[in-house]
Amino acid sequence: MKDCNACGKCCIKYGGGGLTASKQEVQAWQDDAPHIAQYVHQGEIWFDPSTQQALNACPWLKLNPNGKGYLCDIYYDRPDDCRYYPSSFDEMLRDDCEMVEAKDRRNPKQAHEDLVIIMRDSWQ
Repeated sequence: MKDCNACGKCCIKYGGGGLTASKQEVQAWQDDAPHIAQYVHQGEIWFDPSTQQALNACPWLKLNPNGKGYLCDIYYDRPDDCRYYPSSFDEMLRDDCEMVEAKDRRNPKQAHEDLVIIMRDSWQ
């Protein structure tokens, strides 16, 4: 399994709706990062602060200035839905994740074990 190359596929796919934030996350944003909290509506993210309409894309996903991939402007304050992605090898396959290699497809059990190692810091 390759390291994440910041292709942005997951952020693009899920950044346009259906993500949620816990009460604790929302409270932390309200206390420490109101610029993030303003994009929350009834526990869901990402919503236009002025219209409360769901956005079609994550407002924090930006093209990397070096032209290779994307950056998250709130990486250290990102929601748990983002922090814990991907949660399974099946999820990576479904989403056509670029971390997946041919050897991973041949041995999904080992691929999941590799994923656990890669994601251990995020999942704690």
